[in-house]
Amino acid sequence: MSSIYNSCDAFHKAPFGAVRAGQAVTFTLRVPAEFGCTAPRLVLHRDGKAPAPFVLHSAGGADGRDLFTITLPMPQPGLYFYYFDLYTGYRKLYRGALGEAYVTTGTGEEYQLTVYEAGFATPQAIKGGVMYQIFPDRFFEGRPKPMPFADRIYRENKSGEPYFWPTEQEDGYLTRDYFGGDFEGIRRKLPYLAGLGVTVLYLNPIFEAHSNHRYNTANYLKADPLLGTNEEFARLCAEAKQQGITVILDGVFSHTGSDSIYFNRECRYPVCGAYNSPESPYRRWYDFSPSYPCGYRAWWGFDTLPEVNERDESYRQFICGEGGVIDTWLGLGAGGFRLDVADELPDDFIEAIRAAVKRHGEDKYLLGEVWEDATTKFSYGARRTYLLGKGLDAVMNYPFRSAILAFLRGGDARVCADAILRICENYPAPALHTLMNFVSTHDTERAITALAGESCEGKDRYWQSGRRLSAEQYEHGRRLVCLAYAMLFTLPGIPSIYYGDEIGMQGYKDPFNRAYFDWNSTEARIIPVLRSLAALRQRCKALASGRFAVSYAQDGVLCYERLSGHSKAAVCINRTASDVQATLLGKGLTVAPYSFEVRSE
Repeated sequence: MSSIYNSCDAFHKAPFGAVRAGQAVTFTLRVPAEFGCTAPRLVLHRDGKAPAPFVLHSAGGADGRDLFTITLPMPQPGLYFYYFDLYTGYRKLYRGALGEAYVTTGTGEEYQLTVYEAGFATPQAIKGGVMYQIFPDRFFEGRPKPMPFADRIYRENKSGEPYFWPTEQEDGYLTRDYFGGDFEGIRRKLPYLAGLGVTVLYLNPIFEAHSNHRYNTANYLKADPLLGTNEEFARLCAEAKQQGITVILDGVFSHTGSDSIYFNRECRYPVCGAYNSPESPYRRWYDFSPSYPCGYRAWWGFDTLPEVNERDESYRQFICGEGGVIDTWLGLGAGGFRLDVADELPDDFIEAIRAAVKRHGEDKYLLGEVWEDATTKFSYGARRTYLLGKGLDAVMNYPFRSAILAFLRGGDARVCADAILRICENYPAPALHTLMNFVSTHDTERAITALAGESCEGKDRYWQSGRRLSAEQYEHGRRLVCLAYAMLFTLPGIPSIYYGDEIGMQGYKDPFNRAYFDWNSTEARIIPVLRSLAALRQRCKALASGRFAVSYAQDGVLCYERLSGHSKAAVCINRTASDVQATLLGKGLTVAPYSFEVRSE
């Protein structure tokens, strides 16, 4: 039986997904004649506003179905929700799996319609590309050097596990050990990255800071001396550009380190920091009060991470103003920023950062860390407007990660397909095609460990330390890693390789996912797969910005297409232990167990 309504079917809703402000949307119902429906309503409301009914008009009928349709202009950007009231037998239509409506006399999940700014645009150059994420201290040491500060511990043995001893120990090593990775090391490995098909290089924080992760910024305007100088960073960007690679940086603007020139609690710097005196020029950047456990507002209560007041004009000017942090690093050659904990930054501050980034060209990229559906994210008492056109270009795509991992670990393909479709339906196209797609990062278990290892949820660092996959688990995980990356490379967005995933590096959560890159690895079976997928993205335009459509989703088999004009790609992911027969772009083929096939034209 044909659908009454399906938001993913162009017959029922056109255009698909989010729309630009000013664009009209057509809704069409195909209602069984026996319902006796004569005047169904579209019940639509803007987020937080009262619903309004719109009567659909009769459009004839056929095959025992009555057709009803309505076309509505959507002039104002915002988040809208809707359902249908058939006005017969108290029947209503709500959203079911894969956009299919279901009939109920009760209530259900409303459909979402995102309306974004008419002028919203994102960098064209990165679409169809490949991202590679590097934790700078752990990639490659290009130049041996002494530690720039006495309290840093140098790890000469590059194969050793990162230290994890609890910080409550007097000489705790949680973030004080350094493996010596630097700009020179990354520069020397640019040919390797280019050979993988990498076009965007995302670096975790590089600013001077007193931890190996550098999320506790000490000086926003200076590279950490262990990594190199600002001039060496500029050289890295220039040579990366010659290889067709754009470098983006991690911007940590919600908090600084207590050990910084701005706060200076540890008195490392010969300046008057906010902690040292109420007369400090930085005092207004922070909130001091005896009501806070630390005496000042701190990120998640960590006293080493004092939170910044992002609404302070002097701080905003420091970050976004002429000659500020954004100008400095983009002026040195960076191609954009990833904003750490974007959900903790006010929307108007993100908009100011966007304006500062785009002053350097519309091709500059602004990515945000958001763990949920960014269109429906609610934080700090408000619905966030990240992706409506004045804020971020795109976000880190955690929903895709969750869906892929759940599917490859044994979940139903239909559930995975629905999760993917929801993001495709909710996100504006400019953002959708510039999403950062990944299966592992510095904040999560490594891909092979997440796919084939025992869950670490509820397990402490002592349990995670030194834990490795068995030979059987590793082989299974390697196959699943290839399937995961096949999905990342063919779904909407930009696939991101976390350094070392391409050689099967293992590790649970921080710090075990941040080991030094194993340049002596003999794992050579994953890299050819990634290179082949990267080449496919270069030659198939549909993978850069094509429409996503599910063609089959059942149990352990997922098939989908990407369509853009005359360019097409069809994908079959077989997570089962048996051969699967599939038809891709009209051609039948066999997909081997734990394998995939891609056809393009």
